[in-house]
Amino acid sequence: MNQEILEKAQKLINYANGNICNHCLGRKFSDCVEGNGNEERGIRIREALNLEAYNSNENEKCLICNDLFEDIDTKVLDLVNEKIEFLQVEFDTFVVGCKLPKEIVEKDQEISDEFDFDVEIIKREVNREIGKLLEANLKQNVDFDGEDVLVMVDFRRILREDLENPIKVRLQINPIFIEGRYRKLIRGIPQTKWPCTKCKGRGCEECNFTGKQYPESVEELLSETVLKHTKGYEAKFHGAGREDIDVRMLGTGRPFVLEIKEPKIRKIDLKRIEEEVAEVAKGKTEYLNLKFTERKRKAEIKVSSPDTYKVYRALVKCEDDIREEDLEKLQSLHMIQQRTPIRVSHRRADKIREKEVKSIEAKLIDSNTFEMIIKTEGGLYIKELISSDEGRSNPSVSEVLGIQAICAELDVIEVGIK
Repeated sequence: MNQEILEKAQKLINYANGNICNHCLGRKFSDCVEGNGNEERGIRIREALNLEAYNSNENEKCLICNDLFEDIDTKVLDLVNEKIEFLQVEFDTFVVGCKLPKEIVEKDQEISDEFDFDVEIIKREVNREIGKLLEANLKQNVDFDGEDVLVMVDFRRILREDLENPIKVRLQINPIFIEGRYRKLIRGIPQTKWPCTKCKGRGCEECNFTGKQYPESVEELLSETVLKHTKGYEAKFHGAGREDIDVRMLGTGRPFVLEIKEPKIRKIDLKRIEEEVAEVAKGKTEYLNLKFTERKRKAEIKVSSPDTYKVYRALVKCEDDIREEDLEKLQSLHMIQQRTPIRVSHRRADKIREKEVKSIEAKLIDSNTFEMIIKTEGGLYIKELISSDEGRSNPSVSEVLGIQAICAELDVIEVGIK
């Protein structure tokens, strides 16, 4: 350790009237003094200067941190263990965050400016020291990319002498994400929970005090079982688009991600979940290929709909009789200009969207009914493509046939996704 470093260290110690702990002393020289951590660097500096070991007391605490690092060694672990036991949370990985009194943060920066130190701020060392302590005692690992839990330690009240427990610990339990595909085998079930339109979810006679417009949904038939196994707080369903309530979702199903917020239990048997949900759903819905996935998949699923294709089966009813050769005219449907449909105009932006019809197969059922298998770009409204929606869809099946037509039944039979 060269003389220039020792002279600067002595000036800092004198500036603090000797009241600077080994952590804070070592941190200020972390770029030029070797050691296994800042505390060891501080000890080595004192030894090189022939100074007595640092000892804190109630009247003379560290000028920078107020002996905060003593609290980490003596109090933080117990507080974290108490919180884990209270919440009964299971986890494998964690990260640490902290909140410090502004007086400590400002004093740390003030001394760095005064002595021209260019080293890490105190908050980073506090996080690191808590992380090392918890890793050693909880036998869990710090993981900055996929942490299960954020341990937040709040020291902002440690300068107040009137508080018995000035340090607070909060555990932020990060969500888990489950990806799969669902099939909706009957009509009349929405994809997600709908609040009652009359009471807005509060509960009233209209909804039998359930707060819901419909008694069940694709989301709830799955999430209630998953919440039971994870002891989660709430579930959020993210689908690759959605189908109307009166539309079935068949074929290989529609992709989705189920987000479980604040799960106390993260390791669950998804195959067992599939089996239990099948019992609950009783042939109304199916959930296939469940697997754990990452947070980013939620966004990928939700924004994928316009970039994918869908295949529909539509049963079309016409006002007048049609012939098999009339159905050949449907091959002219290709690029469709659709203004936001009347039925969703109250909740969707009023604009014109251009969507592509990729292929159409049509088969006559009787004199005024035919079945249509249509493959389209994601986001095309099929019911309006058929009816024309008072001219808002152009061209349309009704326009091409020269007869007013409506969609009597609609099924989604394939959803493509990237």
